[in-house]
Amino acid sequence: MSKPTVRPSRPFFSSGPCAKRPGWSLSALDQALLGRSHRAPEGRARLKEVITRSKNILGIPADWRLAIVPASDTGAVEMILWAIAGERGMDVLSFESFSGTWAQDLRDVLKIEDLRVLDAPYGELPDLAAVDWSRDVVLTWNGTTSGVRIPNAEAIPVEHDGLIICDATSAAFAMDLPWDRLDVVTWSWQKALGGEAAHGMVAISPRAAARLTEAAPRPLPKIFRLTGKKGLLEAVFEGDTINTPSMLCVEDALDGLRWAESAGGLPALKARSQASLAVVAEWVEKTDWVSFLASDPATRSCTSICLKIVAPWFEALSPEARAKAVKHLTGLVAQEGAGYDLASYRDAPAGLRIWGGATVDAADIQALLPWLDWAYECTREEFAA
Repeated sequence: MSKPTVRPSRPFFSSGPCAKRPGWSLSALDQALLGRSHRAPEGRARLKEVITRSKNILGIPADWRLAIVPASDTGAVEMILWAIAGERGMDVLSFESFSGTWAQDLRDVLKIEDLRVLDAPYGELPDLAAVDWSRDVVLTWNGTTSGVRIPNAEAIPVEHDGLIICDATSAAFAMDLPWDRLDVVTWSWQKALGGEAAHGMVAISPRAAARLTEAAPRPLPKIFRLTGKKGLLEAVFEGDTINTPSMLCVEDALDGLRWAESAGGLPALKARSQASLAVVAEWVEKTDWVSFLASDPATRSCTSICLKIVAPWFEALSPEARAKAVKHLTGLVAQEGAGYDLASYRDAPAGLRIWGGATVDAADIQALLPWLDWAYECTREEFAA
């Protein structure tokens, strides 16, 4: 197969930190509030602006609270789990790396006694009908490392006794989230809007706020505390962050949010992501060596698009050899400047992962795919027996 000649204009397909928005340059950060305190009125105003714009774009209900928290989405999820886990029985859905981490934390670190782990292998979802919604439920809306998403909100009852804690880090700003059926939703800046790492966000419903204030006191690190002696730390939800944020990252987050608004808000962001998935789906349909990791089309992610190599010669390799073959394939594409960070997550089955969030142009994915075909042929010649 001859080497392609057309390269993506922006060959950035990492699943985090993700591609910057179209047209981004360092000049977007010219007005960053550097050398100033984040607690100064100007700093607090910009942090509050991130909160306000995020709530508006995502359609978060007015009576929900939203905060900027440390340690990306991981920190956002864990600060909630450490604060309330064990107040009642818990069900946790585990079907990829990060949801598996939440299950492990609850079982092995927090040692929650009344815990049920509903698991499924990479590429599949646990049985949602088996979830007991009278308990607290921890779920990941979109599996960043498996390319599997919850298809819709139908399985989740509007009325439920427990709290539903939703890790939405690779779903927010690209998929609809059923705010009327969730109680805690978390994400990070580094995913769908291409922000920089280390900052997370946590949105809590009035029911979740009540649980936080009513929960028995626990010894928590300062960066995990959303409550104090007088109850909820309301200032945190107004831009008074728990620890020092990067004002450079804040400016970048604001740039992404303003772009999202100018692009048409959440409907436009979803459409951009769906367009990327459609391009990949058309290619997979006519390509015999690759398939979606998620076999059910209804559960396929439009952001973290995960693929498996199904060629017999590849499937005959040992797991170690498969990993080397994928590294070779993605390395060839990267050497040509045609696409970066395309290998599957380290804990996932060896394969490919293409980020298709809203900041990625579908035309760039279209230009990438012939390079994957070319690199595959080169890899087959190198690794096939």
